[in-house]
Amino acid sequence: MPKSKGSFLRALLGISAAIGWTWSACGYADSIRSVSSEVCQTCHKEIYKQWKGSMHAQSTALEDPIHATFYKKVVGDPLAEGVKMKNGKYPVCLQCHAPNAAIAKQTKLDSDVTYSEGVNCVACHTLKTYKGITAPGGKLRLGMMAYETADSLQGPAGFNRGLQKLTAANDMFGGAPADDSDVPNPHLGEGVTMNGKQIPSLPMESNAGLMKSNAACMGCHDKRNNSHGVPLCATGNEYMVSKSDVTCQYCHMPMVDNEADHSMGGGHDGGMLKRSIVFTMDTKANGGKLLVTAKLKNQQPHALPTGAPFRNIVFKLMAYNSSGDLIWENAPEHPAKDDPQAYFAYLLADDAGKDAMPPTATQLGADTRLRPHEERELAYEIPADGVALIRGEVHYNLLWKVLADQFKHLPQDLRDSRVIAVAENVL
Repeated sequence: MPKSKGSFLRALLGISAAIGWTWSACGYADSIRSVSSEVCQTCHKEIYKQWKGSMHAQSTALEDPIHATFYKKVVGDPLAEGVKMKNGKYPVCLQCHAPNAAIAKQTKLDSDVTYSEGVNCVACHTLKTYKGITAPGGKLRLGMMAYETADSLQGPAGFNRGLQKLTAANDMFGGAPADDSDVPNPHLGEGVTMNGKQIPSLPMESNAGLMKSNAACMGCHDKRNNSHGVPLCATGNEYMVSKSDVTCQYCHMPMVDNEADHSMGGGHDGGMLKRSIVFTMDTKANGGKLLVTAKLKNQQPHALPTGAPFRNIVFKLMAYNSSGDLIWENAPEHPAKDDPQAYFAYLLADDAGKDAMPPTATQLGADTRLRPHEERELAYEIPADGVALIRGEVHYNLLWKVLADQFKHLPQDLRDSRVIAVAENVL
């Protein structure tokens, strides 16, 4: 017999598909979590491809180098079982970064494919009811702890076949078939064979109230405090301040060809970053000076940047002569020192008010990020002599500079700035 319940259930896939068992009929209410996204790929090829390239699929400490760096420092080895945090509790990080492992209370992330898949299909599509991240008494319940989950898949629409069945009862031809009735569908209650593969019964019910609302996202993307109660991520709070009716899915899962895009672009997605900001610049001569006005507008209903606290934006303003040589810039070293108004960041501090890392911070530092839908104007007066062109660039960074310099083991593209907006004024 297979060693684990998960492997035993996989051995039953062919049997369950053949005779139409549901997971609950097998006596395992939560066994649907043993279904890998590879199974879903059989029918949902394009959605799988989008998800596979997303940060949801790369959310674990096995796949995301930045998360892995902090996880190993704060928690321990993601390949070890029974790992606990310093307070002796199960690692809270896994509630969002490896939700299937969190539900099973496992920490060895390579012990089951659904653990290493991170936020996979089943992790999101079994969320039934959102309880909120604040438990009675005020304690935070994060990630999967914020939800009641189901043993059947939850979808934005489901499969509404009631009327068809009623019509079929009085129709000598058995009722008019649905458009997709000739396609085997495991979501209708029975296992099927697709492309030679046995797919178990994966019943799906409609849950538009959750799946088409922010509630599907906020368990992980609302707020996260460190052990000192300092909010490290607070996207939910930022959204509430904006009083926006735009849902997370509207931007992060737009409809394309009648399907929701499961790429779920965010801080790692160049297209999403470029769309997030409007940058314009104007330069006027005033005697021997050039007066430059730069405007940066946040298009989003949350702060820019948002999410992990070490993300930041740097505005670079540069003047060039007619030969293309750089003759002036606003921040030769770092804007936090050279030009504070050009540094958009969410800083954390220790008891003395000095900059601190997320795990050790005891209070918030300066928050200079763009507020939801805020437009901020930066004014500069620079020498006009020899200037032929003024160029402004908005740079997005996944890490504070001190971390980018310290974490040499990270891939270069994660440590480098990404230009998300450019404007030029030719004189």
